[in-house]
Amino acid sequence: MLIDIHPKLPMRNKTATRDYYILQLGFQEVGQTDYEGYLMIQKDRIQIHFFEFKDLNPYENDGQVYIRTQGIADFYQSLLDKHVKIHPNGPLETKPWGQREFSLLDPDHNLLTFGEAIFSN
Repeated sequence: MLIDIHPKLPMRNKTATRDYYILQLGFQEVGQTDYEGYLMIQKDRIQIHFFEFKDLNPYENDGQVYIRTQGIADFYQSLLDKHVKIHPNGPLETKPWGQREFSLLDPDHNLLTFGEAIFSN
């Protein structure tokens, strides 16, 4: 039985990654130990892990995570209020596949797509 998933994404700089996710997106650091070259963060029920990859070329990084949400419009507005940069091709919009989505690129160009199912009557 599968019960959870924690994606692992590359990061070049632990401090920059920590600051972006905590200060900009509202995550919290998790774990009892601060491991060199490794970071674990969480927001609500979502946890993401990062491993150090100092030579990563962010423009060649294909790291991606799709995060299902509730209250996406409020979350999106909270990010706009903090002046978080939204992906140029990823503003909040309703997609033909029945999701309301938006996307961000983190400091290492990992693509974060947030989506909420739209139910029609």
